[in-house]
Order: sequence, then C-alpha cells, then structure tokens
Amino acid sequence: MMWQKEIETMPRSELKKLQSERLVWQVKRMYENVELFRKRMDEKGLKPSDIKSVDDLSKLPFSYKQDLRDYYPYGLFAVPMNEIVRVHASSGTTGKKIVVGYTKNDLEAWNNCVARMMTAIGLGKDDFIQVSYGYGLFTGGLGAHGGAETVGATTIPVSSGNTHNQIQTMIDFGATALCCTPSYALYLGEAIEEAGLTDKLRLKAGIFGAEPWTEDMRVAIEQKLHLKAYDIYGLSEIMGPGVACECEEQAGMHVWEDMFIPEIVDPDTGEQLPYGEQGELVFTTITKEGFPLIRYRTHDICTLIPEPCKCGRTHIRMKKPCGRSDDMLIIRGVNVFPSQIEEVLLKIGEGITPNYQIIVDRVNNTDTFDINVEMSEGLFADDIRTVETLEKNITAKIREVLGIGAKVHLVNPKSITRSEGKAKRVIDNRNLK
Repeated sequence: MMWQKEIETMPRSELKKLQSERLVWQVKRMYENVELFRKRMDEKGLKPSDIKSVDDLSKLPFSYKQDLRDYYPYGLFAVPMNEIVRVHASSGTTGKKIVVGYTKNDLEAWNNCVARMMTAIGLGKDDFIQVSYGYGLFTGGLGAHGGAETVGATTIPVSSGNTHNQIQTMIDFGATALCCTPSYALYLGEAIEEAGLTDKLRLKAGIFGAEPWTEDMRVAIEQKLHLKAYDIYGLSEIMGPGVACECEEQAGMHVWEDMFIPEIVDPDTGEQLPYGEQGELVFTTITKEGFPLIRYRTHDICTLIPEPCKCGRTHIRMKKPCGRSDDMLIIRGVNVFPSQIEEVLLKIGEGITPNYQIIVDRVNNTDTFDINVEMSEGLFADDIRTVETLEKNITAKIREVLGIGAKVHLVNPKSITRSEGKAKRVIDNRNLK
C-alpha cells in the first residue's frame, strides 16, 4: 500500500525524482483540461514542455480560493463528471461554497494519507477509533473514517454533536482514539471531568485538526482526556485531513511529498522563501485526478523543517501554523493572531478556562479590542478584588506579547457558547459596517 514504510523513508533524491515526474504529468493534463490554468500559463508564455522538474515550480502561476468561487461548482475539475464519485464542500459562510471532487483513485489516495498518519502514531487493527468530526459535505468525518478503515481499526462513526451521546459511546464502545476539533476535544474533556467519568476512558491517542491550536492547548487536552494529542493538517481544496500529520515524535507534521509539494512564499510578494523561514504555505497536488491544484495559496502562516525526523521518515515537516494571513486581525496597525491570545491564556491557567472570545469594533474611527475570558468555577466564587487583579494580569501579558492593549473581561463560567465544530473565536464588527 502507498502508506508503507518504503514510501515514507524514501531518500530525498528519489523523492525529488518522483515529484518531478508527477509534476510534469499533472501540468500537462491540467493544461489540456482546465481552462483557467491554461489561460494563466498562456499569459506567462509557458507551455507544459517548459516544466521539466520541481526546480521549475516557481515558474507556474498561483491559484486562489476565489478561483473556486468564480468557477463554482465544477469549473476547475480536470475530468468529466462521470468520473467523479464524490464531492465535498466548505460551509460557504463567507461566500459561495468551495466545491471539490474526487475520482475513485483520489479517494483511495486520501484514505492512504490518513492511514499513514494513524500508523505513524501507533494505531492499527486492534484500535477503536471514534470519529467525532462532522460527516456530510465537510471533509473531516469521512476523511478520518476512510483512514481508520484502511488501517483495519474498528471505526465508530459518531459524527459531531450530542455531547452526552459522544461520551457514553466513547466509554461503552471502548474507544482508544478520538478524532475531532481541538476545541471540541477540550469541551469533551471538561464534560467528562465534571461527570466524574475520566477513569472510565480507554483513550490513548487523539487526532485533532480543522482549526488552529497551540502547544498549551495540547497540554490541556492531554491532561483532561489522559491521551497523547496529535496534530493533523489538511484543507478541502488540497485533499482533506491527512495532507500532513505528526508522528510519535510530535516534532512537526510530515507532509506526504509523494502527493503534495509544499512551498513557503512571502505573503505580500509571492516570492519563494528558503526552508526554515516563516511565510505563507503553498501546495501543489501531483497525484489528484478530479480536482488538482497548482501552487494553491492556503493563507496559513508557518515554517517548513528540512532536517530529518528522529522517526526515520524523510518527508519534510511543517510547523504548526501560527495563524492565517486572511484570519489575521489588524488592530490599530498591529498584526494580531487569535492563537497568540490563546497561548497567553493557557499559560496563565489558574482561575480561568481556555474559552475566550475576541470582539473588535470601531468607535469614532478608532479600533476597540475586547477579550471575554471565562472564569473557572473556583474563581467565580471568589471576591471581586481577585477578579480585578487577574484581569489586570491578563491585560499586561497580552500587551507584552502583542504590543497593544486590550480590555479583558472575565465572564461567568459556561457563558461563552461552546462549539461542537470549529470554535468561533473572533467577532469583528468592523466588517459589518
């Protein structure tokens, strides 16, 4: 199978040769079958024959999320619709849905990507994997499901929602691994802890993705659920979950380079940056048949790690994204990522929970910056002076990290809406005016 060790430990020289062969094949078929790609190649004066190896990657045009909206729903597919066996789509909350399609071979490759990840963290046929990502058009549920079945594990397709049922199923069915968003994992951990059921769990591993999360949040999840928490990366446009993932070393996520070529570019100029520098992550799919993309701008800000991993896998690793260039808030001229605030809160720990919400507004042409942070039950029962002191402490720490001040408000326990999917961390009212 494609996720066997021979692929994962392939020498870099052989991997580059394989990438080059597949890139040449992909560019040719996209030029022949995807109108927008052909038009952009022609505008650059390029022909498929000009692309001979991965060294020529920077010559190729970028592709963007707006392209998927402009050619909605099937205008960027590279095969006839009678070869597409499944479609997925984004929620479309910020515009038209992002629609992606898969051939039979694409689905097999996707299952293998996730299966590689699961074997890399020690999961196999003796495990019970509870999939608590949403199913349906979202790629998370069926993506994790396919990988679990491919490794031969017993798959528990709970989907998202109904927290009481989630916990009961986890205990009764003997789940040894959990797949969901990190914010929902933390929510489950809180609910399990409150119910006094922690000692009933058999969990040993958690596979968490679909939203940014910090190292401190990893620690909090591990402590509440008594498991080892692993990061998985993916986006619908490139494949879904499983494009990159951690191994047992937890030292960055391995990108499966036999299927995807990663680059880091300057988010402003688009210029390629060397490995080790931080910038915007860009992906090229070199095996996808139904919906391939060349040099897709993800907007995720991260770094690629070229040094070999202790696990023996040779595929390059990516650091956990520190934020997204399109999710970045510019407040009073300062770049702010929600993950920076989360990191501050998790380091403070005592007296507060990791549940927070950022509210940005504009009053009299000046940005206002408020952060609601949920108190723990213990602090809620304490006196007002303790609350005021903690608010001042959080405010000072945030100013130290961000360079600007925020109004921090400690709010009652469980007053911030919990999420069973992606957490809604930011309310930017400036965009509504």
